[in-house]
Amino acid sequence: MIKSMTAYSSYKTKSSWGSINWEFRSVNQRYLEIYLNVPDQIKKLESKIRQKIRQRLIRGRIEGILNFEIDCKYDYTLNINQQLVKQIISIANKIKIQNNNTGIINILEVLRWPGVIVSISDEKDNVIDYEILNAMDNALDDLIKIREKEGCELRYLIEEKLKIIKKEIDKIRGYLPEVAKLQHYRILEKIKNIEVQIENSKLEHELINVIQRIDITEELDRLDIHIKEIFNILKMQVPIGRRLDFMMQELIRESNTIISKSINSNITNYAIEIKVLTEQIREQIQNIE
Repeated sequence: MIKSMTAYSSYKTKSSWGSINWEFRSVNQRYLEIYLNVPDQIKKLESKIRQKIRQRLIRGRIEGILNFEIDCKYDYTLNINQQLVKQIISIANKIKIQNNNTGIINILEVLRWPGVIVSISDEKDNVIDYEILNAMDNALDDLIKIREKEGCELRYLIEEKLKIIKKEIDKIRGYLPEVAKLQHYRILEKIKNIEVQIENSKLEHELINVIQRIDITEELDRLDIHIKEIFNILKMQVPIGRRLDFMMQELIRESNTIISKSINSNITNYAIEIKVLTEQIREQIQNIE
């Protein structure tokens, strides 16, 4: 299933010990990049959080924000890292002396320092950790659902543009007999005007060379093959963004070749339209996982 890389989800829940609020934002990115903003008490879970995200998402810039509050009535024992507090105060005093600062050290600021306040209730810590990770899974579920929904919308838009491209290809094919006949006539007229006698075999050989130089049948055939392959890719259940981007490059390459070979203004215009539509699809593909 196609997944967009742009999405937002928010998941809030309450438990016996307090409340949890997870927010996830996802935007397009070539690879998977994870940025987390979690409270210091949860830093120990960061590696596990990142691992869970990597298991479920392949590409995109992912921003995860966690806010949680522990109810003041909840029996949750905290302890102070006395050794760390002493080090912080000692360093602060040295800085004061060096800068002739007579200010008072704010104890609340010291308590905010990462690692100063620690829990001594492992069992209750485990409960909180479990519920935070479980809430994160739910938030990721919502994020993925939104990515899938937008992916379906992108698939529809891409398929509609591919159908238009197919019509443009068919229009070009309709002009090929007329172009070949016109070019044949032009060559014969040029030969008459210069009044030069040319053997039939040489004339036939020259006509073949000219027609081959302007023939775009192979390019049209390849365009048809590429479009058929793109429709197949859109049905895949794996990340397809990079495959689609490669196929768009192929469509543009064939379109450019047709434009360079064309001697008919209508064919040129149709080929330009194919290229424009392909570029539009390519922009949309940049947002597909």
